Amino acid sequence: MELPVFPERWSAGDPVLVTETFSSRIWKVRLADGQPAIVKALKPFDDVDDELRGAHLLEWRDGLGAVRLLGFEGMMMMLEHAGERHLSDEIDAHGDGAATLIAAEVLERLHAPSDRPAPPQLQPLRERFAALFDKAGADRAAGNPSLYVEAATLAERLLDEAIDVRPLHGDLHHDNILFGPRGWLSIDPKGVLGDPGFDAANLFYNPLGRDDLCRAPERIAFMAATLAASIRQDERRVLDHAVAYGCLSAAWHAGDSNAVEEERELSIVRAIRAVRLSS
Repeated sequence: MELPVFPERWSAGDPVLVTETFSSRIWKVRLADGQPAIVKALKPFDDVDDELRGAHLLEWRDGLGAVRLLGFEGMMMMLEHAGERHLSDEIDAHGDGAATLIAAEVLERLHAPSDRPAPPQLQPLRERFAALFDKAGADRAAGNPSLYVEAATLAERLLDEAIDVRPLHGDLHHDNILFGPRGWLSIDPKGVLGDPGFDAANLFYNPLGRDDLCRAPERIAFMAATLAASIRQDERRVLDHAVAYGCLSAAWHAGDSNAVEEERELSIVRAIRAVRLSS
Protein backbone atom coordinates (compact mmCIF):
# COMPACT_ATOMS: atom_id res chain seq x y z
CA MET A 1 0.00 0.00 0.00
CA GLU A 2 1.27 3.47 -0.89
CA LEU A 3 2.02 5.75 2.04
CA PRO A 4 -0.38 8.70 2.29
CA VAL A 5 0.58 12.27 1.42
CA PHE A 6 -0.45 14.73 4.10
CA PRO A 7 -0.69 18.54 3.81
CA GLU A 8 2.78 19.93 4.40
CA ARG A 9 1.57 22.36 7.06
CA TRP A 10 0.47 19.44 9.25
CA SER A 11 4.11 18.39 9.75
CA ALA A 12 2.88 14.79 10.12
CA GLY A 13 5.37 11.98 9.58
CA ASP A 14 6.08 8.31 10.26
CA PRO A 15 2.60 7.09 9.26
CA VAL A 16 1.54 3.67 10.51
CA LEU A 17 -1.74 2.18 9.30
CA VAL A 18 -3.85 1.40 12.38
CA THR A 19 -6.92 0.02 10.64
CA GLU A 20 -8.85 0.13 7.40
CA THR A 21 -12.64 -0.02 7.14
CA PHE A 22 -15.13 0.32 4.31
CA SER A 23 -15.21 4.07 5.01
CA SER A 24 -11.66 5.13 5.84
CA ARG A 25 -8.02 4.41 6.52
CA ILE A 26 -6.78 5.38 9.97
CA TRP A 27 -3.10 6.31 10.29
CA LYS A 28 -1.11 7.03 13.43
CA VAL A 29 1.44 9.77 12.76
CA ARG A 30 4.11 11.70 14.61
CA LEU A 31 3.92 15.51 14.75
CA ALA A 32 6.88 17.91 14.68
CA ASP A 33 6.88 18.15 18.49
CA GLY A 34 7.05 14.36 18.79
CA GLN A 35 3.44 13.93 19.90
CA PRO A 36 1.24 11.27 18.25
CA ALA A 37 -1.85 12.14 16.24
CA ILE A 38 -4.38 10.31 14.10
CA VAL A 39 -5.12 10.96 10.44
CA LYS A 40 -8.45 9.71 9.14
CA ALA A 41 -8.48 9.44 5.36
CA LEU A 42 -12.04 9.01 4.14
CA LYS A 43 -13.04 6.91 1.16
CA PRO A 44 -15.91 7.83 -1.17
CA PHE A 45 -18.92 5.92 0.20
CA ASP A 46 -22.66 6.49 0.60
CA ASP A 47 -22.57 8.00 4.10
CA VAL A 48 -19.40 10.05 3.79
CA ASP A 49 -21.40 13.18 4.67
CA ASP A 50 -21.79 11.76 8.19
CA GLU A 51 -18.03 11.83 8.63
CA LEU A 52 -17.67 15.31 7.17
CA ARG A 53 -20.40 16.67 9.44
CA GLY A 54 -18.58 15.03 12.32
CA ALA A 55 -15.47 17.05 11.54
CA HIS A 56 -17.49 20.26 11.77
CA LEU A 57 -18.89 19.10 15.11
CA LEU A 58 -15.36 18.46 16.43
CA GLU A 59 -14.18 21.87 15.26
CA TRP A 60 -17.10 23.49 17.08
CA ARG A 61 -16.65 21.45 20.29
CA ASP A 62 -12.91 22.28 20.36
CA GLY A 63 -11.84 19.41 22.60
CA LEU A 64 -14.65 19.50 25.16
CA GLY A 65 -15.72 15.88 25.65
CA ALA A 66 -14.24 14.94 22.29
CA VAL A 67 -10.92 14.73 20.50
CA ARG A 68 -9.60 17.95 19.01
CA LEU A 69 -9.66 18.43 15.27
CA LEU A 70 -6.09 19.44 14.41
CA GLY A 71 -6.50 19.70 10.64
CA PHE A 72 -9.17 19.23 8.00
CA GLU A 73 -8.63 19.24 4.27
CA GLY A 74 -10.79 17.61 1.61
CA MET A 75 -11.44 14.01 2.64
CA MET A 76 -8.74 13.92 5.29
CA MET A 77 -8.76 15.04 8.91
CA MET A 78 -6.01 15.08 11.51
CA LEU A 79 -7.15 14.38 15.05
CA GLU A 80 -5.80 14.42 18.58
CA HIS A 81 -4.69 10.96 19.65
CA ALA A 82 -7.36 9.95 22.17
CA GLY A 83 -5.57 6.92 23.63
CA GLU A 84 -5.75 3.15 23.25
CA ARG A 85 -8.20 2.13 25.99
CA HIS A 86 -11.89 1.89 25.08
CA LEU A 87 -14.80 2.30 27.47
CA SER A 88 -15.70 -1.33 26.79
CA ASP A 89 -12.38 -2.27 28.46
CA GLU A 90 -13.57 -0.46 31.60
CA ILE A 91 -16.37 -3.00 31.98
CA ASP A 92 -13.88 -5.83 32.33
CA ALA A 93 -11.64 -3.84 34.66
CA HIS A 94 -14.12 -2.06 36.94
CA GLY A 95 -17.63 -3.14 35.99
CA ASP A 96 -20.47 -1.92 33.82
CA GLY A 97 -21.72 0.56 36.39
CA ALA A 98 -18.37 2.36 36.38
CA ALA A 99 -18.43 2.45 32.57
CA THR A 100 -21.93 3.96 32.58
CA LEU A 101 -20.84 6.70 34.99
CA ILE A 102 -17.94 7.55 32.67
CA ALA A 103 -20.26 7.64 29.65
CA ALA A 104 -22.58 10.00 31.52
CA GLU A 105 -19.68 12.34 32.33
CA VAL A 106 -18.54 12.38 28.70
CA LEU A 107 -22.12 13.02 27.61
CA GLU A 108 -22.41 15.96 29.98
CA ARG A 109 -19.20 17.54 28.66
CA LEU A 110 -20.25 16.97 25.05
CA HIS A 111 -23.47 18.87 25.72
CA ALA A 112 -21.96 21.72 27.70
CA PRO A 113 -23.20 25.13 26.50
CA SER A 114 -21.15 27.12 24.01
CA ASP A 115 -21.14 30.79 23.04
CA ARG A 116 -20.54 29.77 19.43
CA PRO A 117 -23.47 29.08 17.09
CA ALA A 118 -24.03 25.49 16.00
CA PRO A 119 -22.28 24.54 12.75
CA PRO A 120 -24.73 24.95 9.84
CA GLN A 121 -23.60 21.62 8.32
CA LEU A 122 -25.16 19.44 11.05
CA GLN A 123 -27.96 17.02 10.11
CA PRO A 124 -31.38 17.76 11.65
CA LEU A 125 -32.40 14.81 13.81
CA ARG A 126 -35.69 14.37 11.95
CA GLU A 127 -33.73 13.60 8.76
CA ARG A 128 -31.75 10.96 10.60
CA PHE A 129 -34.96 9.07 11.43
CA ALA A 130 -35.92 8.68 7.76
CA ALA A 131 -35.27 4.91 7.65
CA LEU A 132 -37.56 4.31 10.64
CA PHE A 133 -40.35 6.42 9.16
CA ASP A 134 -40.03 4.60 5.83
CA LYS A 135 -40.12 1.15 7.50
CA ALA A 136 -43.09 2.11 9.66
CA GLY A 137 -44.92 3.47 6.63
CA ALA A 138 -44.42 0.20 4.78
CA ASP A 139 -45.64 -1.79 7.78
CA ARG A 140 -48.71 0.42 8.16
CA ALA A 141 -49.52 -0.02 4.47
CA ALA A 142 -49.24 -3.79 4.91
CA GLY A 143 -51.52 -3.74 7.95
CA ASN A 144 -48.67 -4.82 10.23
CA PRO A 145 -48.85 -3.17 13.71
CA SER A 146 -45.13 -3.69 14.28
CA LEU A 147 -42.65 -2.27 16.75
CA TYR A 148 -41.53 0.01 13.94
CA VAL A 149 -44.98 1.60 13.75
CA GLU A 150 -45.04 2.14 17.51
CA ALA A 151 -41.51 3.55 17.53
CA ALA A 152 -42.18 5.90 14.63
CA THR A 153 -45.11 7.42 16.52
CA LEU A 154 -42.87 7.74 19.58
CA ALA A 155 -40.08 9.35 17.52
CA GLU A 156 -42.51 11.87 16.04
CA ARG A 157 -43.57 12.90 19.53
CA LEU A 158 -39.99 13.20 20.75
CA LEU A 159 -39.08 15.31 17.72
CA ASP A 160 -42.13 17.54 18.12
CA GLU A 161 -41.42 17.99 21.83
CA ALA A 162 -37.62 18.27 21.56
CA ILE A 163 -35.91 19.65 24.66
CA ASP A 164 -32.90 21.97 24.38
CA VAL A 165 -31.99 21.29 20.73
CA ARG A 166 -28.20 21.38 20.35
CA PRO A 167 -25.28 19.80 18.44
CA LEU A 168 -25.04 16.06 19.08
CA HIS A 169 -22.35 13.43 18.64
CA GLY A 170 -24.83 11.15 16.87
CA ASP A 171 -23.04 7.83 17.44
CA LEU A 172 -21.91 7.72 21.06
CA HIS A 173 -21.10 4.21 22.27
CA HIS A 174 -18.50 2.25 24.21
CA ASP A 175 -16.02 1.87 21.36
CA ASN A 176 -16.23 5.58 20.52
CA ILE A 177 -15.08 6.64 24.00
CA LEU A 178 -11.36 6.29 24.74
CA PHE A 179 -9.00 7.06 27.61
CA GLY A 180 -5.78 8.99 27.04
CA PRO A 181 -3.71 11.92 28.32
CA ARG A 182 -6.78 14.18 28.62
CA GLY A 183 -8.97 11.53 30.20
CA TRP A 184 -12.06 10.02 28.58
CA LEU A 185 -12.92 11.51 25.18
CA SER A 186 -15.33 10.66 22.40
CA ILE A 187 -14.32 10.04 18.80
CA ASP A 188 -16.05 9.57 15.42
CA PRO A 189 -19.08 11.86 15.77
CA LYS A 190 -21.68 12.05 13.01
CA GLY A 191 -22.69 15.67 13.54
CA VAL A 192 -26.43 15.85 14.29
CA LEU A 193 -28.66 18.64 15.61
CA GLY A 194 -31.44 17.67 18.01
CA ASP A 195 -32.56 16.62 21.48
CA PRO A 196 -29.70 15.44 23.77
CA GLY A 197 -31.68 12.28 24.58
CA PHE A 198 -30.71 10.91 21.19
CA ASP A 199 -27.04 10.86 22.24
CA ALA A 200 -27.87 8.78 25.32
CA ALA A 201 -29.86 6.20 23.35
CA ASN A 202 -27.14 4.25 21.53
CA LEU A 203 -25.33 3.47 24.79
CA PHE A 204 -28.16 1.10 25.79
CA TYR A 205 -27.25 -1.16 22.83
CA ASN A 206 -23.56 -1.41 23.65
CA PRO A 207 -21.03 -2.79 23.95
CA LEU A 208 -21.57 -5.17 21.07
CA GLY A 209 -21.27 -8.80 22.09
CA ARG A 210 -22.74 -8.12 25.54
CA ASP A 211 -26.42 -8.72 24.94
CA ASP A 212 -26.61 -10.14 28.47
CA LEU A 213 -25.98 -6.61 29.71
CA CYS A 214 -28.05 -4.82 27.10
CA ARG A 215 -31.17 -6.85 27.85
CA ALA A 216 -30.81 -6.82 31.67
CA PRO A 217 -33.65 -4.78 33.28
CA GLU A 218 -31.46 -3.62 36.20
CA ARG A 219 -28.80 -2.34 33.82
CA ILE A 220 -31.37 -0.59 31.62
CA ALA A 221 -32.90 1.15 34.65
CA PHE A 222 -29.51 2.21 36.06
CA MET A 223 -28.36 3.50 32.70
CA ALA A 224 -31.59 5.46 32.21
CA ALA A 225 -31.32 7.14 35.62
CA THR A 226 -27.60 7.91 35.22
CA LEU A 227 -27.77 9.29 31.68
CA ALA A 228 -30.96 11.22 32.40
CA ALA A 229 -29.21 13.04 35.23
CA SER A 230 -26.31 13.99 32.97
CA ILE A 231 -28.58 15.60 30.37
CA ARG A 232 -31.16 16.84 32.89
CA GLN A 233 -34.12 14.96 31.46
CA ASP A 234 -36.67 12.58 32.89
CA GLU A 235 -35.43 8.99 32.78
CA ARG A 236 -38.67 7.82 31.15
CA ARG A 237 -37.99 10.20 28.30
CA VAL A 238 -34.47 8.78 27.96
CA LEU A 239 -35.98 5.30 27.73
CA ASP A 240 -38.33 6.57 25.01
CA HIS A 241 -35.32 7.86 23.08
CA ALA A 242 -33.67 4.46 23.49
CA VAL A 243 -36.70 2.64 22.08
CA ALA A 244 -36.94 5.01 19.11
CA TYR A 245 -33.22 4.77 18.41
CA GLY A 246 -33.17 0.98 18.61
CA CYS A 247 -35.93 0.70 16.03
CA LEU A 248 -34.11 3.20 13.82
CA SER A 249 -30.97 1.06 14.02
CA ALA A 250 -33.03 -2.07 13.32
CA ALA A 251 -34.55 -0.33 10.29
CA TRP A 252 -31.05 0.39 8.97
CA HIS A 253 -30.22 -3.31 9.33
CA ALA A 254 -33.48 -4.27 7.64
CA GLY A 255 -32.53 -2.02 4.75
CA ASP A 256 -29.23 -3.90 4.49
CA SER A 257 -31.08 -7.28 4.63
CA ASN A 258 -29.21 -8.09 7.84
CA ALA A 259 -31.90 -10.04 9.69
CA VAL A 260 -29.56 -11.20 12.48
CA GLU A 261 -28.58 -7.68 13.56
CA GLU A 262 -32.11 -6.40 13.03
CA GLU A 263 -33.49 -8.98 15.46
CA ARG A 264 -30.67 -8.30 17.91
CA GLU A 265 -31.65 -4.62 18.04
CA LEU A 266 -35.35 -5.41 18.33
CA SER A 267 -34.75 -7.86 21.19
CA ILE A 268 -33.06 -5.08 23.16
CA VAL A 269 -35.86 -2.67 22.21
CA ARG A 270 -38.34 -5.08 23.77
CA ALA A 271 -36.31 -5.22 26.98
CA ILE A 272 -36.07 -1.42 27.18
CA ARG A 273 -39.76 -1.05 26.37
CA ALA A 274 -40.63 -3.43 29.22
CA VAL A 275 -38.63 -1.31 31.69
CA ARG A 276 -40.26 1.84 30.35
CA LEU A 277 -43.76 0.40 30.76
CA SER A 278 -43.00 -0.53 34.36
CA SER A 279 -41.59 2.90 35.27
